[in-house]
Amino acid sequence: MKFNKWTLGLAALGVVSIGSVARAEEAQMNPLQTALASTVISGYVDTSFEWQLAPDKNVPNFDSWPNTSFRGSDKMNGFNLNVVKLSLEKAMDESEWASGYKVDLLFGPDAVAYNPSANGDSDESFAIKQAYVALRTPVGNGIDWKMGVFDTIIGYESFDSGNNPNFTRSQGYDIEPTEHTGILGTYRVNDNVSVSFGLANTLTSGINSRDMEVTSINPDGGVNYDTVWRKTWMGSVSITAPDSAGALSGSTFYLGAVGGYANGTQDQVNYYVGATIATPVAGLKLGVAFDYVDNFGGGQASAGTFENDVWNAGIYASYQATEKMSLHFRGEYGNLDADNGIESGDETKWELTGTLQYNLWNNVISRLEVRYDDFTEDGFNVTGTFPDTQQFGVYANLIYKF
Repeated sequence: MKFNKWTLGLAALGVVSIGSVARAEEAQMNPLQTALASTVISGYVDTSFEWQLAPDKNVPNFDSWPNTSFRGSDKMNGFNLNVVKLSLEKAMDESEWASGYKVDLLFGPDAVAYNPSANGDSDESFAIKQAYVALRTPVGNGIDWKMGVFDTIIGYESFDSGNNPNFTRSQGYDIEPTEHTGILGTYRVNDNVSVSFGLANTLTSGINSRDMEVTSINPDGGVNYDTVWRKTWMGSVSITAPDSAGALSGSTFYLGAVGGYANGTQDQVNYYVGATIATPVAGLKLGVAFDYVDNFGGGQASAGTFENDVWNAGIYASYQATEKMSLHFRGEYGNLDADNGIESGDETKWELTGTLQYNLWNNVISRLEVRYDDFTEDGFNVTGTFPDTQQFGVYANLIYKF
């Protein structure tokens, strides 16, 4: 421990002792040290090389789904830093009145538009993915609460690609919410069943965003927002197969829904059903996911504004071939039924993805992936019909987790 020259001078005169000063400074540091000692720091660095071929250059620019999920045109045919994530978390202990917190920070290109501010702006290189206070109340088996900004409760895949079986995101991920500002409660009924329920400001992303539907226009040109009191609701049920289920032990079934304001002029409701299924074959797991979105984007069928209903179904298969090597497959088919009050049409899209993961280095996820997308549009006779579009992509992904 270092001391300044005044402390050393006073010690030389016998006014203070070095030991007493050291104990005093340690007493001041202990509260901070105690707080930091219970905080866990983690995160990852996500990089990729992406090579994409689109035989038809007339990609529909109005398409509600990106041709390759979550991969913008600026990622094509080159090396990329995708995102750096830094997490700080103090997990709750087992006490009845436990408390904690979590903060997820994103740095890099993939942070853009993840959580735009209330005015719609966003920073291209920084985002707060999650930031909430965690609390427990001793009701029954205990209700665990999150208040602040937290991840959505529905979906088979997450923003963190290293937690997904494949590198590229699914079509289902494209049509699901990502985050909410609000409060979420989770109650574990028993070892196999848990439920979640909550309220948030909006269904779509945006920290501290509000329901800002224009309800009327004043004679002076000003607008009225009489809907800011409305809130987004959410609920889910998770069921895990018990040990007595034999080969199916550990399988999970999930049912959830989120409904509320979606940056449009009407509400949107997302429904989700998914399952991860263990099999009698060692190392093989299967998954299914189904999304249905009523009024995608919150629009209404008036001139120039689309009212969209979307559904998407996906199947997954993962096989752990060796301790280091695993194989992952995903297939999806989805349909978007759109109506803008003048014309209507359908957009149909399916994709196949195969991923080889081999963890050669410690703490590093290393993957090679191939993906094929097929897009078909039918209708929209007033504005013209775009040709069908196919796209094939090859990806290499390295993620260091710390």
